[in-house]
Amino acid sequence: MLDNKTILITGGTGSFGKSFTRYVLTNYSPKKIIIYSRDEYKHFVMANEFAEYSEHLRFFIGDVRDVNRLKRAFEGVDYVIHAAALKQVPACEYNPNEAIKTNIHGAQNIIDAALDTKVSKVVALSTDKAVNPINLYGGTKLVSDKLFVAANAYAGTKNINFSIVRYGNVAGSRGSVIPLFDRLIKEGKTELPITDNRMTRFWISLTEGVELVIKALDEATGGETFISKIPSFKITDLAEAMLPGCKMPEIGIRPGEKLHEIMITVEDSMSTYEYDKHFIVYPQVIWNDKQKINTAGKKVPEGFAYSSDNNNEWLSVAELREIVKSVELVK
Repeated sequence: MLDNKTILITGGTGSFGKSFTRYVLTNYSPKKIIIYSRDEYKHFVMANEFAEYSEHLRFFIGDVRDVNRLKRAFEGVDYVIHAAALKQVPACEYNPNEAIKTNIHGAQNIIDAALDTKVSKVVALSTDKAVNPINLYGGTKLVSDKLFVAANAYAGTKNINFSIVRYGNVAGSRGSVIPLFDRLIKEGKTELPITDNRMTRFWISLTEGVELVIKALDEATGGETFISKIPSFKITDLAEAMLPGCKMPEIGIRPGEKLHEIMITVEDSMSTYEYDKHFIVYPQVIWNDKQKINTAGKKVPEGFAYSSDNNNEWLSVAELREIVKSVELVK
């Protein structure tokens, strides 16, 4: 499905972009992967990391705020993966206009550039924070999601569709709790701070995130939001797994933080279908005859919701202890 295709990744020098690039180059034979981001030093570092694949890689310096540069970069591109965003919650709160320019205006620029070129599929990365948002980052990503879903209304006769994948913090990613606990343990601390003892999270690896995007590229007909069925864990169990017997002082939840990660709301359930390993939230409005529901799944019951505290699958302390060993910490 990705063989002999040209794929562009916005924000491609980030942890997802690197993981996606390596996965595709290892498992497929793409014609070309274009890394699109504004940091030339990160381009340089990534080019060195992937030197063995240089024949299939191109690096475009550009910002998603610049629609003209996007249009130039999209020429000859088959698939676009939109991973670029301002993501740090406190930074977005303090710099709201900048978050809006990148996360909302940038999303519209991606859509316009894709519609004006010959791109056939666009997959945008979303976040649990876009669901019932309580911070500006989540609010901007909610708007971004709505833009990508509605973009299918403008496809007309063009062979293009737009879809979304949604997941929470990736295990080991910047700003997540595992790198924090790991640093404290290496410093010889005997306590691991817990923001709230009730807190739960979903567990997803970078590879699982990449595979969800590839599923969307393969299956989407337009407007779907793909969500993986993944296990949950308690933050207190993670602390116990990483530092057995440690004290866990409760320090209070941070501004803009939720107790649990929410992926599907009760309101979403009206258009959500369950499959073997994932859910799909379908758009409530269908704009063209290319958009279809995959009937291999079953509609979830009325009132269904999917969040990290109401999951059917949980990781135990012993399971967490083993799985943490394989987590690659993003520096």
